[in-house]
Amino acid sequence: MRFLAAVLAVVCFGGLLARLYWLQVRDPEGYAARAADQQLREAVLPAARGEIFSSDGTLLAASETCWTIRAAPRELADELVEPAARALSEILDIDYAETLEKLSQRSSNDCLLRRRVDRETADAVRAWCREQGAEGVQIRQDTKRVYPQGDFMGGILGFTNVDNAGLWGLELEYDTALTGRNGKILTAKDAWGYDMPTHYQTLVEAVPGCSLTLTIDASIQHWLESAMDAAVREHNVAKRGVGIVMDVQTGAILAMTSQPDYDPNTPRLLIDEERRAEVDALTGEARSAALQEAQQTQWRNKAISDLYEPGSVFKLITAAAALDTGACRADDTFVCAGKINVAGTRFRCANGHIHGVETFAQGLAVSCNPCFIQIGARLGKENFCNYFEAFGLREGTGIDLPGEIRRSEYYTADQMGPVELASCSFGQSSKVSYLQMLTAVCAIVNGGNLMQPYVVQRITAPDGTVVQETEPVVKRRVLRPETSETMRTLMEGVVTSGTGKNAAVAGYRVGGKSGTSQKLDSEDAGARISSFVAVAPIEAPRLAVLVCLDEPHSWSTSGGTLSGPVCAEVLAKALPYLAAEPRQTEEESKM
Repeated sequence: MRFLAAVLAVVCFGGLLARLYWLQVRDPEGYAARAADQQLREAVLPAARGEIFSSDGTLLAASETCWTIRAAPRELADELVEPAARALSEILDIDYAETLEKLSQRSSNDCLLRRRVDRETADAVRAWCREQGAEGVQIRQDTKRVYPQGDFMGGILGFTNVDNAGLWGLELEYDTALTGRNGKILTAKDAWGYDMPTHYQTLVEAVPGCSLTLTIDASIQHWLESAMDAAVREHNVAKRGVGIVMDVQTGAILAMTSQPDYDPNTPRLLIDEERRAEVDALTGEARSAALQEAQQTQWRNKAISDLYEPGSVFKLITAAAALDTGACRADDTFVCAGKINVAGTRFRCANGHIHGVETFAQGLAVSCNPCFIQIGARLGKENFCNYFEAFGLREGTGIDLPGEIRRSEYYTADQMGPVELASCSFGQSSKVSYLQMLTAVCAIVNGGNLMQPYVVQRITAPDGTVVQETEPVVKRRVLRPETSETMRTLMEGVVTSGTGKNAAVAGYRVGGKSGTSQKLDSEDAGARISSFVAVAPIEAPRLAVLVCLDEPHSWSTSGGTLSGPVCAEVLAKALPYLAAEPRQTEEESKM
């Protein structure tokens, strides 16, 4: 008996000792973690998201303190469940029945009542709990994203979700930089999950995210949005309008908009009232699908996400390539008989014009299609395609915004016959993005350098340290400087004596090109895109403005008539603002 007792004692106590040795010496981390989980309550201190500023210091996006109301039903006294549900549903403006159901789940240690309430509401909840002696209602500090300028730059800034993660625009593209590091508070609790009466607490401070400073100037952006909004309304534009202002020399985007645009504070509200009514008339899954489609369309940054037929604005590319290769000279002459036959296909000059004998410069000024078909033929398909690629028109620009189209629609040299070359020469049959087109125009006038477009100038850490500074990048040289100089002269002729007279700005020399392109893939044979690109001052280019109205329904569809004045309005305000010195044009000096 003694022997058996000794054996049992050795086995039992030996096993216990071995187990204790294993738990305490060999593997203490697992049980320590479980103990900490039982003994500590962790509350997250959300980090403020980094702010976004325009280049002139205007605050565009910020984080605002708010409070989230949660509850631990098991900590709430039984007699306070119903009064708490009634009082909190009134204060928080939430459903009473749902609140009562949540608080009645007596085993629950956490439930959400309402996110992101203001200070007044949080104080009202706190006051009621204090008066009633209620335990278990938690008022946690939180942050929410706000856009102080309201309906402004929605398509560029984007927005965040309920967890403050970027979902669109710059908020998505720079989400990692903007997101801070959350802090936390550790509080001791007893075996029942209640806070212990001792004030044991550990605080880890939250670290805010980095801030962005954009290349976009808030004043120029306001002028562009205002002018575009007025034009879209006046001309009943069906498919939105696009406007971009770019620094010719650096590629920095000074303004960009797709109108009508949405308010980033309420991005899910459909701005098109007619479309909103159509969606609201639906129910169930049909309504959900229609709403999602309408929202996706509303959020798209048309300037970088959509392709379009550039029309006669593209003649600048054909002209520059022809001059740069020596295929044509500015004083070469061509004949316009109102129409031209290419391999059995008849092409007409716009609006049935018959220009007769005209020089290269005159053909560009009056936007003569037969003239540019002949220029394209002299250039040849190999050179045409080479310059098309060199100007960056095959692939996306690489701008630091999400959603840019990756590939345009174009013919390669082996796919291109005489008819395709003819139509492409005056801006049809190829589709590029709006930003691609403006970037190419900047290369034409700035001496021949294709620049990398960008919208973020600087990323700054919370302590003021500059984390990243964007410098202008020349992707490649496309034209000879002398070709660029000639093109500037020709573009000025478009404004002084051609189709771009409505883009003239008093006191400044402006160059440009109009475009009125047919939407070949539209069911509406009369669908047009009215566009104009303007550069000023043309003798020393600083600003380039592209304005496109997609399917206007007005007294005209001419780009020079509808879009030219919008460019002029923006330049007339932006040039003096940027301290560009006025200079009289030749016509003004003669008056």
